[in-house]
Amino acid sequence: MITLFGISGDAGSFSEEAALIYAKQKGIAPALVHLLDMEGVLDAIENETIDLGILPVVNLLGGLVRPAFLAMGKHLFTPIDELWHEINQCLLVRPGVRFHQITHIVSHPQGLAQCRRFLQKKFKDTEQIEWIDTAKAAKDLAEGTLPAHAAVIAPARCAQLYGLEIKAADIQDSKPNRTAFILVKKHTDNATLLK
Repeated sequence: MITLFGISGDAGSFSEEAALIYAKQKGIAPALVHLLDMEGVLDAIENETIDLGILPVVNLLGGLVRPAFLAMGKHLFTPIDELWHEINQCLLVRPGVRFHQITHIVSHPQGLAQCRRFLQKKFKDTEQIEWIDTAKAAKDLAEGTLPAHAAVIAPARCAQLYGLEIKAADIQDSKPNRTAFILVKKHTDNATLLK
């Protein structure tokens, strides 16, 4: 049976990585629905347009994922499980862009927070722009929505998906750099955990 699995991120996001790991662990056949943010996932759960959702709630380096908690305060849902996933951040650029040409660093606030030391050392005076999702930033860079000489902090898989170049890998401040994701389903009064 196919499970409509809502992802709080675009194709290539860490949420997608975590969802695929979870689906494999639990023997779920997922049809991924990319909903970009936590609000989108919880709205889809509440409206029953997806069966299962995943969203990040806390990272060891970046702390609480504030948009998740803001969204959780507005929706009814039942948390059913959790998954801790190792996050390896990469600096991605359009092909041919060199370090000294980078004018902006774009990522989800968590991506920026997890790479503070790297950014302070390599891009101290470069403007940072917060984006809705790391993978969405990569996609938008590739499609020309972001300036051509911007760099994004995103998963390595985004380079392959969107034709970008990895300028630096594993740029998070330390390891482990794990994020806790929660799995959610429609609100019920007598919810049972997935086994």
